[in-house]
Amino acid sequence: MVVLWRLSSLLVALALVLVPRTHGWSKEGHVLTCRIAQGLLEPEAASAVENLLPDYANGDLSSLCVWPDQIRHWYRYRWTSPLHFIDTPDDACSYEYSRDCHDTHGVKDMCVAGAIQNFTSQLEHYREGTSDRRYNMTEALLFLSHFMGDIHQPMHVGFTTDEGGNTIAVRWFRHKSNLHHVWDREIILTALADYYEKNLNSLQEDLVGNFTNGIWFDDVASWKECDNLLPCLNKYATESINIACKWGYKGVKSGQTLADEYFNSRMPIVMKRIAQGGVRLAMILNLVFGDSQQGFAAAT
Repeated sequence: MVVLWRLSSLLVALALVLVPRTHGWSKEGHVLTCRIAQGLLEPEAASAVENLLPDYANGDLSSLCVWPDQIRHWYRYRWTSPLHFIDTPDDACSYEYSRDCHDTHGVKDMCVAGAIQNFTSQLEHYREGTSDRRYNMTEALLFLSHFMGDIHQPMHVGFTTDEGGNTIAVRWFRHKSNLHHVWDREIILTALADYYEKNLNSLQEDLVGNFTNGIWFDDVASWKECDNLLPCLNKYATESINIACKWGYKGVKSGQTLADEYFNSRMPIVMKRIAQGGVRLAMILNLVFGDSQQGFAAAT
């Protein structure tokens, strides 16, 4: 049995929760992604995830899926800040790993796609047990789970100059916001209030129903196709920038009020991306922790 590596620094970081400006999906979006994924885990993967979670998580991965947002500005974890997103050339509406996956200093692989590849590779050492202490498996699990949500948030693969829409000020119905935050949280919260009486469980049931026997059922097999991880991550990032261009940025100007038309046309896209992130996170965890030892073709 693999022993949980409970480094004291991780426990401090998890226990002393600070809430900076939201990045990636909101708390609700990350919780939904991780709940969906955990519900799709095969027995071996479910056991590994439970083993890696701290006792106070009570086996619930979603309870810690926002942790990477909460610690990204701490001195110890500042290096993780550029791992939440990918900046692409303004108006190019395209993504290329070799061109775009770097931090502001030009350090390669420092983006959300590179981070997912890195932490997945670390988790593939899980079967080696405590003899390999190069990696903190608990942190790797939490980072991977969070970043799989981020890469599916379209504005996390946005334009460089406006920081994925963060500098595009808008009004969401009657209150101030920005374009990035609209996709992070505003659409999700409005959907919860308008259709689900703010009940996240009800929204989760609808999302799961849509891909188990509903409108996305025929698409799920293609969502999960992945033999070689990096090309899959490039596909997910390309999906996001395409959506950001077609549905995020299009027709939006700074100072504009976004309301019913924007919400009604974009809400189904947001929900599908959350579902895809959950399904694909489960796929990765099942491959990494499953008893088949199949793994990925190009794990490095």
